[in-house]
Amino acid sequence: MIRVPTFALALLLAPGLCAAQQTFEPHAFAVLGGMDKVTGRISTFDLPVGVTGAFGALEVTPRTCRKTPPHETPESAAFLQIRDYLSGEGVTVFSGWMFASTPGVSALEHPVYDIWVIDCTNSVSPPSGSE
Repeated sequence: MIRVPTFALALLLAPGLCAAQQTFEPHAFAVLGGMDKVTGRISTFDLPVGVTGAFGALEVTPRTCRKTPPHETPESAAFLQIRDYLSGEGVTVFSGWMFASTPGVSALEHPVYDIWVIDCTNSVSPPSGSE
């Protein structure tokens, strides 16, 4: 009887596990949600990748926005850079990936504003009546 160590068996099975990884496709727009914690107002806004937009005293720039294809588990992720101009000079308060399915994993920590990723798309969403 030939005995294969457990770690060797894991290495043999690893290529099969890699096939289960999600693939992400780039999109042109990041659909973001934002909340002003002082007023309780929630807004949804679309920003083109590479373009800076304002939300209150924050400047938000999505550097990339990626989404899984329809046949995979749904996930949208964006690399965002957020600067705060509340004190007058721009201070980077967030630079990193945010995921739509797990907003608490990598969140903006700010006393006045919350921003989160909702979706990635290739066209601008029509404005809703709730904004």
